Amino acid sequence: MTNKLVVEDLYVSVNGKMIIKGITLELSKGEVVAIMGPNGSGKSTLANTLMGHPKYKIEKGRILLNGEDITNLPTHERSRKGLFLSFQYPAEISGVTLTNFLRTAVNARRKEPVSVVDFHKLIKAKMKLLNMDEQFRKRYINEGFSGGEKKRAEILQMMVLEPTYAILDETDSGLDVDALKVVAEGINTLKSSERGIMLITHYCRIFDYIMPDKVFVMSDGRIVRTGGSGLAREIEKHGFDIIPKQKQNNTQ
Repeated sequence: MTNKLVVEDLYVSVNGKMIIKGITLELSKGEVVAIMGPNGSGKSTLANTLMGHPKYKIEKGRILLNGEDITNLPTHERSRKGLFLSFQYPAEISGVTLTNFLRTAVNARRKEPVSVVDFHKLIKAKMKLLNMDEQFRKRYINEGFSGGEKKRAEILQMMVLEPTYAILDETDSGLDVDALKVVAEGINTLKSSERGIMLITHYCRIFDYIMPDKVFVMSDGRIVRTGGSGLAREIEKHGFDIIPKQKQNNTQ
């Protein structure tokens, strides 16, 4: 179980209601895994649970990160160990500039803080890859940002932090074709044998730019089908109505 993010028989409730109902899956370094499913299937609950959001209560099962049980670790400790979550609905944080936020986050993971000069060089280079105006680094986090700008800012955070496992919760939603391509290119720059990426989506558009190695389809808090990239194309063609409502029906 080393060099993997492992979810074992996970059951999760929110305000007393069971949302996740026995999910088991793995994300290895070097893999791109897609989690698909219609709205309300539990995809975002899974993402937030993996990151340790206190709203989501684990009733059963465990989460392993490179062989270590992180089921009860707080969010900041999971982040330090290499987990990253890009939010479906990024929050606005007034009074905190994007630059200050990112430099603080980077330094929280380092033994020696990065210098202001070196960090500015880093963030400017990453922003250039995402076609972001340099003025954005002086703006308050997501304040007044368009939907596309918020998603680019999320990918910028991922590119700067360079996590070992990146969980991207519907990063493609609300993007036009040009913005989707830029965001996908940003994600592709981080693909490597030392990083696993989990794409959570109910669209197939992003697969024109990022091809998943595995696809897990969720329905009613369960994984009902597993396959390769061809499964995503099958869903694109026929929709989620073709997915059988049975647990862990593996079809390649």
